[in-house]
Amino acid sequence: MDNTMEKKSPLCDLMRSTMEKIHEMVDTNTIVGQPITTPDGVTLIPISKVSFGFGSGGGDYGKAPKENFGGGSGAGVKIDPVAFLVIKDGATRVLPVAVPPVSTLDRVVEMVPDIMDKVEKYFDKKEAKETD
Repeated sequence: MDNTMEKKSPLCDLMRSTMEKIHEMVDTNTIVGQPITTPDGVTLIPISKVSFGFGSGGGDYGKAPKENFGGGSGAGVKIDPVAFLVIKDGATRVLPVAVPPVSTLDRVVEMVPDIMDKVEKYFDKKEAKETD
């Protein structure tokens, strides 16, 4: 398509303005939020999932391209909180938002940090007994 023709098309202008508005709403700060620091030194960083849809259409009626133009566009944006990154004493953990796991794999992935903590504590206790 010729670039000069694209710049003059009312449909392209309509699509461009709609996409600019979506871009204003959805930026990187929407996905990875601003850090929040609590008084006791814990830093929380919100993580979200953003989904959006976009549609546009139109038509020229008459002989001149801009004589009679009819068109419309629409968009929808959905933002779901997913997790928080929790930073405390130099350690970073992922704290998922209370969304029920969908599959067994999701449940296993959620359990891994707790299992790792329990294994570490077990070996720390065992090592402490051996050194006594």
